[in-house]
Amino acid sequence: MKLLISRALPDSVMDAARARFDVTCRDTTQPMDLHECRAALADSDVILPTLGDAFGADAFGGAIRAKGLANFGVGYNHIDVDAARAAGLVVTNTPGAVTDATADTAMTLILMAARRAGEGERMVRAGKWTGWHPVQMLGLHVTGKTIGIVGMGRIGQAIARRCAAGFGMDVVFWNRSPKAVDGARQMDSLVELCAAADIVVMAVAATPQTRHLMSADTLAAMRPHAILVNIARGDVVDEGALIDALTAGRIGGAGLDVYEHEPHVPDALRALETVVLLPHLGTAALEVREDMGSMALDNAIAIAEGREPPNPV
Repeated sequence: MKLLISRALPDSVMDAARARFDVTCRDTTQPMDLHECRAALADSDVILPTLGDAFGADAFGGAIRAKGLANFGVGYNHIDVDAARAAGLVVTNTPGAVTDATADTAMTLILMAARRAGEGERMVRAGKWTGWHPVQMLGLHVTGKTIGIVGMGRIGQAIARRCAAGFGMDVVFWNRSPKAVDGARQMDSLVELCAAADIVVMAVAATPQTRHLMSADTLAAMRPHAILVNIARGDVVDEGALIDALTAGRIGGAGLDVYEHEPHVPDALRALETVVLLPHLGTAALEVREDMGSMALDNAIAIAEGREPPNPV
C-alpha cells in the first residue's frame, strides 16, 4: 500500500511507516499545494497530511485512489472534511497526544507576556540593560488573577488545571455548548468572559463558525491591562483588530503561537514590544511529535486495512 507523507516526521515514525507501507515523503517543509494534493489523492492509498496542506473542496474533484487522510495534528482546518467524506475518504486526527504540550505552550506565553520576558531578553541581548532598579519593567503578577479560557476541550481543561493548581487563578470559560468543569465557571457570552478576565486564552477549534471569534467587539470588552494568548489557530483571532487594540494600548499585551496567514507575521505585530511571538511551537517536543506520528500511523494502517480507525473526525 502506498503512503504519502506530506513532510518528514521523526526518524522513529518514518522507520515504522516504511515497515508497513511503500512510503513517499516530500523533500520540503512547505505545505502541499492544490496540484500536489490532487496528485496524491490519485496516486496514493493513504495520505498523511499536516498543517497547511491544501485539501480544500477543490482537491477532491479529480481521480481518487486514496482511502483516507490520516492527519498529523489535532487541528484539521486545512481539510474540507465534508468534501473528503463525499469523495469516500476517511479523515482522522491525533487528539490526546498534543494536549499537555499545547497547554504548556499556553503557560509559556502567559508568563512571557505577563512578565515582559521577550522584551527583557531583547534588552539584554542588545546591551541596553543598565542594571536592576525597583520599577524596572514592571509586568502583570499572574498568581491569583482570573484566566478566561475560550474553548473548554482537552487543551482548555489542561490549561485550566495548570492555572488553578499552579498559580491559584480563578478560572472562567466560554464554550460553544454547556459544559460542567470542576473548579471553573462557564460564562454566558464571550464578551462577558473578556470583561471578567485578566488573561484570555484561545483554545477553541478552528471552524468556519469560530473564524474571527475574537473580534474588534470582543477585544473592546477586554480590560486595559489584560493579555490575549492564542495557541489555537491563527484565524480564530481577527489579526487586524488585534493589531489595532495593541497599537492603541486598549489591551495590555498578547502572546501568539499562531497567525492568521502563517507563516506571514505582519510587520506591525513584529514591531510591538507588548507581543510575544513564537513560531508555532505548540507541540514541538520530540516525544510529543513521536506520539503524534505513531497515532497518525495507527490511523493510516487502519484506513489501509479497511478497519475503523482509532481517531476519526
